Amino acid sequence: MTSSQEVVIDGKRLKLANLTKVLYPKAGFTKAQVMDYYLRIAPALLPHLRDRPLTLKRYPDGVEGEYFYEKNCPAHRPPWVKTAPIWSVQNRRAMHFCLVQDVATLAWAVNLADLEMHVPLHRAPDADRPDGVVFDLDPGAPADLVTCCEVALILHDGQRSGAACARGILRCCRSRRMRPCGASRSAATCSRRCSA
Repeated sequence: MTSSQEVVIDGKRLKLANLTKVLYPKAGFTKAQVMDYYLRIAPALLPHLRDRPLTLKRYPDGVEGEYFYEKNCPAHRPPWVKTAPIWSVQNRRAMHFCLVQDVATLAWAVNLADLEMHVPLHRAPDADRPDGVVFDLDPGAPADLVTCCEVALILHDGQRSGAACARGILRCCRSRRMRPCGASRSAATCSRRCSA
């Protein structure tokens, strides 16, 4: 394998660079192997990225080197990479985020060593209308991996049976009337707040 090569993905030409660069030193994974992984999971990943403004978290020297966040889609992007303007109160201007709409754009982002795909819970351009809920279960004291798995099963069962506040939260998202709902509230309270 050469360190660089030009590929065509779904009719879109892309130059891949530094393919032999090791991005995960402990495992020895190269950029080519990371690219292969992302392309293999693309059918499962793309529906979660599509139409969502992407914040790139780039690791140019691998995961043990320094990283940086990039909200504005790089100006050197190919013309087929779609963007979405999202107003930034902090910057007092529109930020033009990348949209990962297809496999070619996913490959382009990975080629930039974007190893973490950070997207919000809304789709462009509706920044004030989240359409999903994510429960981020990270193992760490006092919860180990097994405890996190048990909580995930409880959340999953609660969603299926319509129990607890998860039901109210999910109904809010579907109706696009998102209101905050504290974890201590009952399902009835959450449902009332969301349907009001």
